[in-house]
Amino acid sequence: MDLLELLSGTMGEGMRSDGLGSLPQRLVLLAGLLLAVWIGRRLSWPLAWRLVRLSRYAHRARAHRPERQTTLQGLIADLIGFAVLIVAFIVGVVQLVGVDVDTVVWTVGLLSAGFGLGARPIISDILAGISYVFEDAFSVGEKVLFAEVEGVIEQVNLRTTHIRAPSGELCIVPNGEIRVMRNFSRGRFSTANVTLSVASSDLGRALEILEDLGPAAAEALPDLNLPWQLISKSGELGTRMELTLLARTRFGTGAELRPRLMALVHERLSAAGIDFDA
Repeated sequence: MDLLELLSGTMGEGMRSDGLGSLPQRLVLLAGLLLAVWIGRRLSWPLAWRLVRLSRYAHRARAHRPERQTTLQGLIADLIGFAVLIVAFIVGVVQLVGVDVDTVVWTVGLLSAGFGLGARPIISDILAGISYVFEDAFSVGEKVLFAEVEGVIEQVNLRTTHIRAPSGELCIVPNGEIRVMRNFSRGRFSTANVTLSVASSDLGRALEILEDLGPAAAEALPDLNLPWQLISKSGELGTRMELTLLARTRFGTGAELRPRLMALVHERLSAAGIDFDA
């Protein structure tokens, strides 16, 4: 039996004996639909959590991170809530207005097409949100930069992404406007570069000391990736020359290790009597 025929045959029973049914019956049905929508919205998050857990157990080799699970849970919960609302709308139109199920389905299709043309930005936001989430481009709790908006992601839903800025305010970014993104939480390393100015007469000794400093730096700073590089950004010759020590550290430790690296460089150059300015 066709699905539409089954729906029209089952949903219409009990209310076709006297047209659309009495007013109390319609009020009870309306209250039931509203209650069903409310319950569906309340249960969407627990149900989404269970679906994410099932997906995790089905793919143990690539189990989702906690942040990834939270992101997927928000998206699936929105989809469940939207589906419950659509079903309740169709049932309400069929039972309360008396429109045939076939007509409702065709009407919803036409309205969806018209809505898609008139609300293209919203549709774009929804589709972009789905693609970004399933591509695992970012997750809740990660620090990102979207165009001019920088902060930590607090929530991801079908249409928008909520970001908490470093200054504390909440920024809501439509997913369709996310074109270029920087994800600071997924880098491979951080930098702890140190720049200093050395007298030209001491340049040779300074280079030798800094190149031999590696073992001591590795012992004092375990998160430092060696070997580092010594370059001159300007390439200018004169009474003083500017050197830059390009150092990489374990991801997320650059800002913490830079002052300790500066102290180590300062100690070695000062002990050797080299004239320098940091």
